[in-house]
Amino acid sequence: MLRAQRLFAALLVATAALAGADVRAQDATALAALERAQPQLVQWRRDFHQHPELGEQEVRTARRVADHLRSLGLTVRTGVGKTGVVAVLKGAKPGPRIALRADMDALPVTEQTGLPFASKVKADYRGQPVGVMHACGHDAHVAILMGVAQALVAAKDELAGEVMFVFQPAEEGPPVAGEVFGAALMLQEGVFKDFMPDAVFGLHVWAGLPVGSVGYRSGPLLAAADEWSLVVKGKQTHGSRPWDGVDPITLGAQILLGTQSMIARQVNIATSPVVLTAGQFQAGVRFNIIPDEATLVGTLRTFDPVVREDVIARFRRIADDYSHASGGSAELKVANNAPATINQPALTQRVRPSLEKAIGATNVVEMPLVTVAEDFSQFANTVPGFYFFVGATSKGIDPATAPINHSPQFLLDEQALRTGSQAMLQVALDYLATKP
Repeated sequence: MLRAQRLFAALLVATAALAGADVRAQDATALAALERAQPQLVQWRRDFHQHPELGEQEVRTARRVADHLRSLGLTVRTGVGKTGVVAVLKGAKPGPRIALRADMDALPVTEQTGLPFASKVKADYRGQPVGVMHACGHDAHVAILMGVAQALVAAKDELAGEVMFVFQPAEEGPPVAGEVFGAALMLQEGVFKDFMPDAVFGLHVWAGLPVGSVGYRSGPLLAAADEWSLVVKGKQTHGSRPWDGVDPITLGAQILLGTQSMIARQVNIATSPVVLTAGQFQAGVRFNIIPDEATLVGTLRTFDPVVREDVIARFRRIADDYSHASGGSAELKVANNAPATINQPALTQRVRPSLEKAIGATNVVEMPLVTVAEDFSQFANTVPGFYFFVGATSKGIDPATAPINHSPQFLLDEQALRTGSQAMLQVALDYLATKP
């Protein structure tokens, strides 16, 4: 293996020399360093996978990241956005400034993969005991960016420009609904105050694509995510005499069904997709008592801010009208966890050739709109941003039926670490070396 890595590095350097260009020499140095680091990427990813941490609790993960960045000779800031880690690499020559971002948090999911390094971690999430798992692949994101940082540091004497490495906590949401968290909190605490990048780049491993491929889209890619809660108040009574009270469970169900009819009949989902889902419905303590109150919690996904505001207004009106008709009341609260992720078209056009150079043009595919959300959009709304997907499903498995991200069976093919790191590194190298 070591002999193969040395031959690969020598071949890259020879190619650069034949080309007679500083950019190719810079690429050769960085790509060779990344190739040498591939076994480390696997080790890092497995370690993070076995020791996952929920949002704003990524203490061990942040410490390991910070130690690695310091070992590369970088000055490190910790505690940004509570547990975030940031470092800046300055190349030997003047040039653009870019930021590369990876998210670090895991999910309240009990792992069912059977991997030898599967998580057995337990924690408390919003008052409930849960298992903890890197069911979304953030363990891979951290390992990839650690490897890219190592590769770029190896080429710093040939590098033009500066690179900020951003390891972000709490992408999956705040421990308490409605709090400022993740990317928004890092920005609020001044992560870009003294270093305003010309562009920011991020990636996500994705079970819906085969390993070895990457997916991108110009313009809107990921939906905005709102976390909503609906508190329905009725009047408690005996379960055998519902007419003596107001049933908040039935009322909550009517409101929820009313929102689904609203989406299907009042919103033009052909021009702008909308998803409104309830993930929790909590009410009562006993089989024969109609309770005073019911609480529904869910998510709203939209791609257009105008459509978002219209849907929320209609949701509130449905809740009020059903409540009035039943003699109860309902209060809707909506917290925006992330705006839509939009890839700037000009930046997308500039970056796509880098993806093709890294992994081959036939492996770069255009994505449809994706209704998942990402608070990378907070960074991309501050400076031009580009976000892409990295295929994570093994060959021989249909990505359409593979366990999707957030599943307890989500299974990452570790070849995605190579694909993702090569793509991200090439994007960074080309942006730093090429004028707009």
